Amino acid sequence: MSYAGPEFDPPRRPRRRPLTVALAALVPGALLGWVAYEAFGGSDGGGGTDRAAAATPSPAVSSPATSGTSGDDEKPSPGPTDGTPSASAASGPLKGKVVVIDPGHNPANFQHTAEINRKVDIGTGMKECDTTGTTTNSGYPEADFTLDVAHRMRTLLEEQGATVRLTQDGDRPYGPCIDERARIGNEARADAVVSVHADGSGTGNRGFHVILPGAVNSGSADTRPIVAPSKDLGERIAGHFVKVTGSAPSNYVGDGTGLVTRKDLGGLNLSTVPKVFIECGNMRDSKDAAQLTSGAWRQKAAQGISEGIVSFLRG
Repeated sequence: MSYAGPEFDPPRRPRRRPLTVALAALVPGALLGWVAYEAFGGSDGGGGTDRAAAATPSPAVSSPATSGTSGDDEKPSPGPTDGTPSASAASGPLKGKVVVIDPGHNPANFQHTAEINRKVDIGTGMKECDTTGTTTNSGYPEADFTLDVAHRMRTLLEEQGATVRLTQDGDRPYGPCIDERARIGNEARADAVVSVHADGSGTGNRGFHVILPGAVNSGSADTRPIVAPSKDLGERIAGHFVKVTGSAPSNYVGDGTGLVTRKDLGGLNLSTVPKVFIECGNMRDSKDAAQLTSGAWRQKAAQGISEGIVSFLRG
């Protein structure tokens, strides 16, 4: 999601601080990922794919067999395409748990500018229904990236027994609007909701960050009951994302922690269940874009996020 869109303010200038400041922000179970990252010499955020390949995968979520394929030849396993929960979740440690995955934007939003520019109430004010999202410099859309990662996450989480629902599966002409995205998670009584994005910041701005809801109590928005569990969810996702992908936390927001708290996002403000956003990287930076356009890396991203969800739900 681009910082130029209605859901974001302009990015703050980078603040150069050691990545080790992030250690205190993460739950103990995630510290191993950060220690492994530092051990591989990742202070500049580069070469994450090579480091991740050398790391031992976490047992929390098993990655599907790839049959020797790599890159964009590695496709997510097929699943339901109507955006509804799977007919029968497998038995596993997450049986009875509901996870909602919110793939940011919609591949067809650009064809419906009038509809997505319509203002909706987010409690603290009015925001556009949705945005088109960003792209890499070569034209790979954020909406395609988020949907691909969502499909991979669904497969991994259903293998753990969870019931998984997507807010959209490329099966509607545009949207849904940000208020409806929140409502889908609320009505599903989800145990966890993750909104998947990729950023559109300036060249040289690299790394991922997880966005947590701030304490908001205005109009129809009251995030106070979900602030603490959402922070727990976000910290676990950040730790596992580092461990699996080898990616560095953002060098331009979050002060090196990979965590950012916001009060101006409708998808968070209107949620009544634990929810976070993750910006998996910056599509406008060539090094991050090389990862985001790789099917093999997207599988690692999906696994890292999913492992964080599993860790949160198992307590």
